[in-house]
This record gives sequence, C-alpha cells and structure tokens, in this order.
Amino acid sequence: PGGSIIIGPDPFNIVHIQEIAALSQQQRLPAISVYRQFVTDGGLMSYGPDTMDIFRRSASYIDRILKGASPADLPVQQPTKFELFVNLKSAQALGLTVPPTLLALADEVIE
Repeated sequence: PGGSIIIGPDPFNIVHIQEIAALSQQQRLPAISVYRQFVTDGGLMSYGPDTMDIFRRSASYIDRILKGASPADLPVQQPTKFELFVNLKSAQALGLTVPPTLLALADEVIE
C-alpha cells in the first residue's frame, strides 16, 4: 500500500518499457518515467527532456565538427525543454484523481 515506481533513464528500461507499463498496471502501482512511450503503453505519466529537441540541437554540433571545430572545445549542453504526459485511463484504473492544474500543465493528456 502506498507504493509507486519511478522508471529512470536507462537502456534496459527503454527496451522493456512495454513490459514495465503492463506490470505496473497489473500490480496497480502508480508509475512515472522519463519516456513518453511509457504513457502511450499504459503507464500513468512521464516527465522528461524533449528528445526531438535534443536531436535537433545535436545536428548543429555535428555541423560545427564537420566544419573543423574540435569536439573538446564545444560546450556541454543540458536539455532546455521538458515534456509532461498523463494517461487518464491509467489514473482512473488506479482510482486516482489527477488535479486539473496538473492536467493544464501537461503537454499531452491521453483519455
């Protein structure tokens, strides 16, 4: 009772994200992940960096390196955009009420 799961960013987790979502539903455990796919597979919610934005910004790094910049001289960049996804079906199955303010902040709500 009162348990929950946080699924961190790990290659093992992304490979098995469907099984993790199914197990969290089966065991009736609220779970959050950094991966959007977790929510579309039935997980409760996800909050993490926008991976498309990261890939877009990576392209400028590749361009700079191909033009002769040393990779060691390029600054390390942190994610600047984060996304929140909520699955209301999963919340209802768990008997949870998602506050309207959280739903308003979400980038996408799956109903």
